[in-house]
Amino acid sequence: MSDSTQWFESLRVSYEQGELNESDINHDPLIQFNNWLQAAIENQVPEPNAMVLATVNQDGQPGARNVLLKSADDNGFIFFSNKLSDKASDLKLNPNCTLLFSWLSQHRQVIVKGKAGEISTAESNEYFQTRPYGSRISAWVSEQSQVIKNREELEIRVKEFMDKYPENVPMPDYWGGYLVKPESIEFWQGRPSRLHDRIRFTKKANTWVIERISP
Repeated sequence: MSDSTQWFESLRVSYEQGELNESDINHDPLIQFNNWLQAAIENQVPEPNAMVLATVNQDGQPGARNVLLKSADDNGFIFFSNKLSDKASDLKLNPNCTLLFSWLSQHRQVIVKGKAGEISTAESNEYFQTRPYGSRISAWVSEQSQVIKNREELEIRVKEFMDKYPENVPMPDYWGGYLVKPESIEFWQGRPSRLHDRIRFTKKANTWVIERISP
């Protein structure tokens, strides 16, 4: 066994934070999700609304990155992005995507699979105007996913747009929100000896079918 293998072995954790039973779970997966999200917030999990968004590009190459959830209700899950970014290009060609929420300190994760579509300009602008001033400026500054020469190039553009928009910052037409309509939502609770609890909701004919799946 190599030294690196021994090092990884030392990281092994026994998952004993809780359990997930069919009798306890809410039969509405969005309510169940928000219950878990609220528990993560109350337990001071860092960035509880952070989620990995996984997409696939035109060449079939998967891509993944962390984005922030801004809403979760009966309609689905909303996040915002530059629409010229790699993730936006992926979703335009293939709306199928996966969201992964990891609340590791609670030994929990949630996997959402569904299709993403753009929300209205009015809804996007309503949220955009609630963002801090610097974040609104950065939406203009960043040509997301494009190659730049150096950090100084960004700083110069920040100054340019701050001079242009000293107070009211309009939303760029290439920025906006996406709604992921879930087709399946899986709740995962770590258990001892890797015999984890996994309960999956699958949308079938406007009804959620609940199944326990093997760890």
